[in-house]
This record gives sequence, structure tokens and C-alpha cells, in this order.
Amino acid sequence: MLSVYGFPFLLAMFVSYVLTPYIKKLAFKIGAVDKPDMRKVHKRIMPRLGGLAIYIAFVVGCLASMELTMDLVGILIGGTMITVLGVLDDVYQLPAKVKLLGQIAAACVLVLFDIRIEWVNNPLGGFFYLDMLSIPFTILWVISFTNVVNLIDGLDGLAAGVSAIASLTVILVAIQMGYFHVALLTAALAGAIIGFIRYNFNPATIFMGDTGSLTMGFLLAFFAIELCCFKWDRVDLALLGETEPFYTGDQLFVYGISLIIVPVLDVFRVFYSRIRDGKSPFKPDKRHIHHKFLALGFSMRQARWTIFSMSILLWALNVLMSFVLCWNVNVIIAVDIALWVVFNLYISRCVRKRQLMHDAVAEGFDDFCNSKNKHNGK
Repeated sequence: MLSVYGFPFLLAMFVSYVLTPYIKKLAFKIGAVDKPDMRKVHKRIMPRLGGLAIYIAFVVGCLASMELTMDLVGILIGGTMITVLGVLDDVYQLPAKVKLLGQIAAACVLVLFDIRIEWVNNPLGGFFYLDMLSIPFTILWVISFTNVVNLIDGLDGLAAGVSAIASLTVILVAIQMGYFHVALLTAALAGAIIGFIRYNFNPATIFMGDTGSLTMGFLLAFFAIELCCFKWDRVDLALLGETEPFYTGDQLFVYGISLIIVPVLDVFRVFYSRIRDGKSPFKPDKRHIHHKFLALGFSMRQARWTIFSMSILLWALNVLMSFVLCWNVNVIIAVDIALWVVFNLYISRCVRKRQLMHDAVAEGFDDFCNSKNKHNGK
């Protein structure tokens, strides 16, 4: 069993690792570079486009390890569309509306191949069958997931690390559910990301760019749909030796998706604060959680690993609440949000306190210099 999923993982990792240096040269050649400014944390011109190596490695790993099914055709067409969109954005800095239209088009491809969310949890118990509403709901889900990964790509290795951790977890969930095609696809993605991370961890030599963040978000959105939409005809029960999957929808959320709950909650918080201040929710600034850690004096490495640790700890807490305490998923989400609000209030207070101390020291130093100048003048 390990060799089955190890092959696409290792193949994609090798292709990504070997291909990334050539993509770096290509990025400089076509002008896909990221220049430093006041908002960004890097200090020199950096090549983007690293996500192209990830996607090519993913495609190679998939095609070499599984048959060409309709699901695979759908995800490859949609994935290629979103990757091309990312490449164009990395080179030409596309307007937000153009990027949104491209994401909608890629999401529609999934719907055309019958990859969609068919039901959602009812907070009062049971489920809502979406029927025709599944189409707009799926498109909204894919766009949201795609942009969550894109918006957290602010530190070396952050988006890649979070996506790799989530992908490795999805592999285990997919195997136990009998979604073996999803496990193979996710193994290829995890391998491709890990092969690229070598060049993306601080100090990074290349950024994944929108080519990578949009593509990874799109693929993770697809995996989440496949795991959570309960299309029983896609579960190979003969291989499982069971009459039904091991997990309920609540447990699937906890076990698979909650690993990225930290960046998801951070994006919602940032969007809310921007809208509250009368600004566009998509206008870049320094309000993300990694910016707050940097403001507290953390290095990029410390900020990145702190966020990784937070994600894993919150996932472990969610597993405890679901599997041990048997709490409803709606209660678990409410607890996650409450903890996130309290944590952010505390961090924001620490940032303000540090800034006040910095301002006081700077003001005291200025007063000292002024008094010294007056004394010398006498």
C-alpha cells in the first residue's frame, strides 16, 4: 500500500526539486519577479513562478500513477486554467476582476465534470440537499478556498508548508475512506510541494507566486469536495471491506479541513477589518497574523513555525472535541472562532504595547538629542 502512494509522491517531489532552478531562470527571463516595497518582508527582487514547477510535477505524478478518469480530466483542465491564470498574473499583475473571472471559469470546469458539493450540514441536525444550488455553492467554495491559500502567501514557506501538512493529512483520510484516487492525487501534490519547499524556506531563492498559491488552493478545494460531498458510488467498498465510510461529515471537517482553519480564520478577520475601515477587502496591507508576529520581533522562521504549530494544536484540539467529547461540528467551529478572537485580541494588544514602548523610547532619544544640542549651543 505504501509503495502505491509513495510512487507519485516521490516522483512529483523529484520532478519539482529538479525543475525549480530552471523555473527560476525562466522567471527572471520573462519578468515574473516580485519587487520589495513597504508592505513586503523581502528586501531584494525575487523570482516568482515557482508554482509552475509544483503543478508540472503534480501532473507528472498523477499521469504516471493512475488511469485517465473523468475526475482526473476535470481537475487537470481546471488546474491548467488556474495555473495559466497565475502565470499571467505573476508576469503582468492582472486586475482583480480578471483574476476572479478566471477562477470562476476554472471552478465551472469542475461543475461540468460533476465535481460539486451536493449537501451541507444543517446546524439543527441532518443535512441540506442543495440540488441546483450545488452549482453556485461549489463555485463559491472553490473561489474562497483558492484565495485563502493565495492570501496567506506572505512569508517564505508559509503557504507551501500549510498546504503540505494539509495534503499529507488528506492522504490518510482518503485512504481510510476508500477514495483511493484522491489519495493518489494528493500524494502527488504533497510530493510536488515538498520538492519545492527546499527553495522556498527562509531564506527563499524563489517565490511560488500566484501560480503556486492559486493552484494549490484550487487543488485543495477539489480534494475537500471529493472527501466531503459523500458520492457513495465513488467509494470502493470492495477494497475497504466495509459497507460504509469510517467518518461522518463532522469528523471529516475535523480530521481533514481543520488543519487550515488558522489561515481561513485569519483571512476572514483581515477581510472584516478592511471592510470596517472602509477599504477593499482585497487591498494588501500588514494585518495578517504573520505581520503581527513580525511586529513583535519574531524572525520569519519563528513566525512561520509558530503558525504551523498553531495549526497543528488547533487540529489536535478539534480531534479531541470530535472523537473524544463527541461534540457537534457547529460547536467545534464556534470554539475555534472564539479561541481565534481571544488570541488575536491578545496579540493585537501586545503589538500596540510594543509600539507604544518603541515610540516612547524614540521620543526620549529625540528629547535627549535636542537637549544635548541646546547645551552644546550654549
